[in-house]
Amino acid sequence: MPKAAASSRFAPTLQAPLLTLKDCTVKSLPPLLGATKTQLTDWVQAQGQPAYRGQQLHQWIYQKGARSLLDITVFPKQWREMVADIPVGRSELHHRSEAQDGTVKFLLRLADGQIIETVGIPTARRLTVCVSSQVGCAMGCDFCATGKGGFLRHLACHEIVDQVLTVQEDFQERVSNIVFMGMGEPLLNLENVTAAVRSLNEDIGIGQRSITISTVGIPGRIRQLAEYDLQVTLAVSLHASNQTLREKLVPSAKHYRLEALLADCRAYVERTGRRISFEYIVLAGFNDRTEHAFELAKLLRGFQAHVNLIPYNPINEVDYQRPTPQQLQAFLQVLQRQHIAASIRQSRGLDQDAACGQLRASLAESVG
Repeated sequence: MPKAAASSRFAPTLQAPLLTLKDCTVKSLPPLLGATKTQLTDWVQAQGQPAYRGQQLHQWIYQKGARSLLDITVFPKQWREMVADIPVGRSELHHRSEAQDGTVKFLLRLADGQIIETVGIPTARRLTVCVSSQVGCAMGCDFCATGKGGFLRHLACHEIVDQVLTVQEDFQERVSNIVFMGMGEPLLNLENVTAAVRSLNEDIGIGQRSITISTVGIPGRIRQLAEYDLQVTLAVSLHASNQTLREKLVPSAKHYRLEALLADCRAYVERTGRRISFEYIVLAGFNDRTEHAFELAKLLRGFQAHVNLIPYNPINEVDYQRPTPQQLQAFLQVLQRQHIAASIRQSRGLDQDAACGQLRASLAESVG
């Protein structure tokens, strides 16, 4: 797909009811967050305001964190009051949990009352946000707290962008990196995820190469993502070195076999020229043996790829255990000796329900 055509697919459309308050209810109005500067300019002009108000609106939404049009003090007071009920698209903070290492997990209440998680992960050189793309998840991976709660709905573009603004405001620091590794399967919500990537890049100023989209693998969607000509990193959650093991962890693997998934990954690399990151969650006594490391190395040989070994964060619902540091190092050494680029991902926030979906599940009563 030509880049110009791909770009047009990112932009969320401001529907006609947004152009006037006549004959429409507030509930029918799409939020402003996620709209481009051009769309916001068109909207203010449709309201009878000068074009430069679009630039002001864009700045107040994306840089100043306005949660209501009433907050935008550079707008005429009378007009602010006329459009006060038009939603910006910001969520409410339901719960905030900070770990000893500085990682902060947020539970955000959406406009319909649903709760999602997002995580701010600071280091000396960067601030990474782990964003959710769905309320819940339909994939049902055996080790995942989010999967145990089932799927409720996709997140809209503004609900994804809002997570990044929330973390940025809380830390009072510019976000440098985004990972779509929170609740949900991003490639099942491809339209809104790619629209959010556009907004995060163009409106907030986060480079596409600093954005990672993670997937457990959906038939046809990796090739579809490649057609958007993004510069993001694709992270594929393998979690197993052979088909039998993967089917035990990922129910959808029965219908999307490992060889088909890897064929799509090769097509993605060929189409985009971008390296793929393979995620491998290490479960003690299940997929952490030396033989598994050799299998994985054979599977990925010839790929332009990097393997992230992720030590498991235990959850109450399942019996999997976290591997020992010695097990992790032994697995890593096999990969490296087989000339597979690999590293162990540092666990963050272990003392505060670090695994995806844990905090939301542990606070289920208050969420309800």
